[in-house]
Amino acid sequence: MSRESVVLLQAHFNTLDDPRVVPRCKHRLLDIVAMAVCAMIGGADDWESIAQFAQARKPFFDRILGLQHGVPSTDTFSRVFSLINAEQFERCFRHWVMQSLSADGMKYLAIDGKTIRRSHNKKLNEPPLHIVSAYASEAGLVLAQEKVDDKSNEITAIPRLLEHLDLEGSTVTIDAMGCQKAITEKIIERKGNYVIGLKGNQPKLYEQVEAQFGCWIKCNFSDSPVDWFEHTEKNRDRTETRRVWCSEALEQIPQAASWPGLRSIVMVESVRRTAEHESVEQRFYVSSSAANAEHMAQAIRQHWSIENSVHWVLDMTFSEDQSRVRERQAAENLSLLRKIAMNIVRADKTKKASMRGKRRIAGWDEEYLVTLLKTLAV
Repeated sequence: MSRESVVLLQAHFNTLDDPRVVPRCKHRLLDIVAMAVCAMIGGADDWESIAQFAQARKPFFDRILGLQHGVPSTDTFSRVFSLINAEQFERCFRHWVMQSLSADGMKYLAIDGKTIRRSHNKKLNEPPLHIVSAYASEAGLVLAQEKVDDKSNEITAIPRLLEHLDLEGSTVTIDAMGCQKAITEKIIERKGNYVIGLKGNQPKLYEQVEAQFGCWIKCNFSDSPVDWFEHTEKNRDRTETRRVWCSEALEQIPQAASWPGLRSIVMVESVRRTAEHESVEQRFYVSSSAANAEHMAQAIRQHWSIENSVHWVLDMTFSEDQSRVRERQAAENLSLLRKIAMNIVRADKTKKASMRGKRRIAGWDEEYLVTLLKTLAV
């Protein structure tokens, strides 16, 4: 059964072009990929520990892969993943995840970027690698990633990422950096809806939205065409109340007419209270959805899960910010390996343990590693 699980895993990457001179190679490309994925699931974080895991589990890999020349060295893993076409590798991953995801799992789709802080290359004057990811928050799965060009920013990478996704029926959430007409146009073109943060990078629209809500606040929203929702959370000594107001009354927002699909404006007020302190913060959003305050509150709340469930996990559990892999294609492929492992581990419901705990157990227990490999098998 373990061999069947690995064969299924390899099948998702069988369209990868082998960039090597194949007749001169000892190790099959898909065997290297499978060993790297298994090692990343089992606690490895870099090429050296991936090679060490493969060596420590050599009898396991012999049995399921039929290795003819032992396991690859650290240099072999590093070299091969620096040669694998990162776009092809990501495409294989994306198709795999989309096959295993139901329509309900795409209800809220958070888009956000993360910098791999130690991936800069001073010799080549290259900044740290920055990658934008798409995260299906209710399913808990990363769906796709897109590298940000060294001399650009997320604004150019997000439309390329969206181009690869079927957004029909999904609500896409992005922070204020993504508040760009080209991005909203792409979301509407892909048949999705959006809820996007609004700040000073769109000054005219921001001023008009802020002024409109200011008018409604002055009259205490009396007879205002506004939907409202409130939610309170208590966490130890802190209480946070979030109030959401949204409206489709855009007569006083002339800028709205030039934004693709813009249908409603949103204000969120967060009030945080502790025994010693109280703070109030207001944030504004624009959306292509109808003015349903509870839906807006859920979408905005779900967006922050990409910080806690993806970025934080990559740093704290997979040591991403400690990675010193600086060759661009290798760093991008290693980032994707982390997300493959994270998806696989998170999809498992057989053990009640943290992400770190499940990886540790998978490193110790071959049967559990095989169980994990079946989680996204389709």
